[in-house]
Formats: sequence, C-alpha cells, structure tokens
Amino acid sequence: PLWLCPMRIKSDGRKEGYHGLIKPLDDGDEMFVDVGAYGNPLSPSFVAADSCRRCEDFVRKVKGYQMMYADTYMTREEFREMFDHSQYDKLRASLPNCLDAFPEIYDKVCKKNRI
Repeated sequence: PLWLCPMRIKSDGRKEGYHGLIKPLDDGDEMFVDVGAYGNPLSPSFVAADSCRRCEDFVRKVKGYQMMYADTYMTREEFREMFDHSQYDKLRASLPNCLDAFPEIYDKVCKKNRI
C-alpha cells in the first residue's frame, strides 16, 4: 500500500531564525506530499537499504524532506544537509547535560545508530 499525505510548510516571512528543522524555501509557502510505501517486496533482488538510499538522494536533490518516522540510511552529514539544525543545536547546547543524556535526532532515526 501507498500512503499519500499532503503537508504544507507555511512561511512566516522571516529569512533567518525560522523555528524548526523543516523550513519553507525562499519563495514562501511550500506544499510537500509524504509518500510512504509499506509492505515487504517479494523480489529476491530487492535490497531495502539500496532502494532507500536512492530515494533519499532524490529527495535531497529536489530539496524535499524525509519524514522522521521513517528509517534513514543517510549519513549524518546528508541528514544535516536535509534538515536545518541551527535552532536544534542551540537548544541542545543550552540545556545542562542534554548533549550527554540524549541522542541527537539522527541517532534516533538512523537504523544503524539506534541504541
């Protein structure tokens, strides 16, 4: 089955200091469609990690976003390229013991990094 869920990222008119990991592109509001493919392919030649990597590469190329509920196979650098970590990094650094006590978002969604 396929999951299709439209999502609007509303511009607040600011170029800097946007609150969140996902921000609209320079030209204002953006409409995205979350596409989820569910199930286990029956083809013996299907390799999930390879297929996901190709999708992730495409999504970054078109300035899209991967939903955080999905497993990611991106590198940490690719993940930070896709998502704006500026406010997130400042908040984590400002909270006592946060950096030592809690994993980063990437470590929660990256299958190979999960604790």
